[in-house]
Amino acid sequence: MLGPQGTFFFLLLILAFGGLVTWLIVTKQVVFRVLAAILAFIPAMVFGIAAVNKYYDYYQTWGALFSDLSGQAQSAPQLTAAGLGKGTAKSLRSEIAGSTNAALDAQFGLLFRTTVIGPNSHLTRQVYIYLPPEYFWKTYATYKFPAVELLHGSPGRPTSWINAMDVLPIFQHLLVTRQAAPAVLVMPDTDGGGQYALECLNDPHGLQDMTFVGQEVPNWVATTLRVQRPGLMWGVAGYSEGGFCAANIALQYATRFGYAGVLSGYFAPGISQVPIGGKPGGRPHDINVFAHNRSLELRNTPDWLVLHEPLGIDVPQFFLAVGAENLGDVRIAQYFRQLLMMRVPDVPLMIVPGAGHGAMVWRTALGPMLRWMTPQLAWQVKHFSQVAATQHAARLAAARAAARAAASERAAANRLPPKTPHLLTH
Repeated sequence: MLGPQGTFFFLLLILAFGGLVTWLIVTKQVVFRVLAAILAFIPAMVFGIAAVNKYYDYYQTWGALFSDLSGQAQSAPQLTAAGLGKGTAKSLRSEIAGSTNAALDAQFGLLFRTTVIGPNSHLTRQVYIYLPPEYFWKTYATYKFPAVELLHGSPGRPTSWINAMDVLPIFQHLLVTRQAAPAVLVMPDTDGGGQYALECLNDPHGLQDMTFVGQEVPNWVATTLRVQRPGLMWGVAGYSEGGFCAANIALQYATRFGYAGVLSGYFAPGISQVPIGGKPGGRPHDINVFAHNRSLELRNTPDWLVLHEPLGIDVPQFFLAVGAENLGDVRIAQYFRQLLMMRVPDVPLMIVPGAGHGAMVWRTALGPMLRWMTPQLAWQVKHFSQVAATQHAARLAAARAAARAAASERAAANRLPPKTPHLLTH
């Protein structure tokens, strides 16, 4: 009732606005009339923001709202190992062991945040990472986990996955009920603190966002944690702008991601909001970063790219979801699905009834997407482990055969009669 979407909260705002307007009309003194007018603006403004929040079904609790606006997720310790140096993985393991409860980690998993520094993009941003409970089980002590990179929309932050999308309780429930396979969730900041809308693009004259999100973050995770290297055992997913990011990155880095989830995404770059001067911290301004480079624009258009991906490269598997009430989202998703079907045998498309372009769609589709993606990622891990074991056994067998052949040759040489020296006659 008192939540940010509750009816009682909206009634309180209406009553507050009505009371202040009444005061404005009744009072005779100018100073009080001015004060009433100023104060009346506050509930009116809050009502508008709350109406937008209710329309998009974004924040459902005050805790989620305050946590997301502050850019923090509840109960997420900050771990500082951020480089790609030799001691990073050991340092991070020590920090995890020293700052968390092992028994709770093995029951609920661990959410933490860290700072990743991109060696080529030169971007420094926060990344939230969730390690599933299995990561701390003895039976998984030598297991390298698959990973899913989750990309938020704009405006937004990586904490939106936790505070608004409820990804952790959804995933934990799927794990407990064995509807999903364990995987590490990676949630990077794709927009530099929520002040831009970069669309995960490599700006020819500015921030190299795609390099950071598509290459450097996965590389850091695979190097630092017990996680598979980027490839068929990695997935990428996002909603709204993050959905475009997921589609574009999955196709451009098709050898680094095997699966992609696009929730209310789009499939051609729009107007980005980037910092003036092309450096973090600059004042945001709207621009088409590929305005003078048509070839780069096409290269970053998933609708075009899916048809022009070289035949020797497998197109990643896609899961699509949209709200039935947003006909534009439905139309572009159906068209993209038709294009994909020219390269892959099946593309699930989930149309959520009674919803448009909002968090209700994304939360509803999140569970089915993880049920679809994570078992396939786990299968890839098992498959490649078996292939590696078979290859290792074959190499051992070949080495043993070569050793036996060499031993037989030495034994045969030892059994030969000594050569009789020739006598020279004169």
